[in-house]
Amino acid sequence: MGIWILLIGIGIISWLVQSRFKSKFKKYSEMPLSSGMSGAEIAQKMLHDNNIYDVKIISVEGQLTDHYNPADRTVNLSPEVYHGRSIAAAAVASHECGHAVQHATAYSWLTFRSSMVPMVNIASKIVSFTLMIGVMLVIFSESYLLLQIGVAALAITTIFTFVTLPVEFDASKRALAWLDTAHITHSSQEHDGAKDALKWAAMTYVVAALSALVTLLYYASLLAGRRD
Repeated sequence: MGIWILLIGIGIISWLVQSRFKSKFKKYSEMPLSSGMSGAEIAQKMLHDNNIYDVKIISVEGQLTDHYNPADRTVNLSPEVYHGRSIAAAAVASHECGHAVQHATAYSWLTFRSSMVPMVNIASKIVSFTLMIGVMLVIFSESYLLLQIGVAALAITTIFTFVTLPVEFDASKRALAWLDTAHITHSSQEHDGAKDALKWAAMTYVVAALSALVTLLYYASLLAGRRD
């Protein structure tokens, strides 16, 4: 019962944080940046200021689809960020470039996270199937192997969500510091707005990690309870 309460609570918190983040992004997307620079221009300047010239900046479809891809060295910005000239666009564009700077400087947490990707890709593909069928097998035939595999796969993806946290926090820290030193955020209002937007973006990762942990505890408790 306690695990179920945690799962429901985390679900509610996740919805609230996602809603808050989207409202913050919308708010700061409507606040123009005094420098008048677009997200793409800000990204280009941040990369060049950090002596990075081999990373491409491209526009990708969708909303809040912004990400850095270390495999092909691209900063991928949603149209609203790529073309936007707002506080939100500046915050998101510089954050994604923060990941590019991490990559260029071999930031340890990003390196570790990248090394986990192949294993996580496999785990994420099998986790739902192994957990669902594994629980059924335990109930009807008392066979634990598939559920054990599912819990192990879920543990891998859960660890990945926690490893992601320092990577995201550090990228935001680099972004905010650069926005100030490069005089992109000219006023305290612009700085505080960028900081607020990135804070709520980071909160979505925190909630995702906690949600993954509670889910792992739930299935682990099922496995432990049945074996007892």
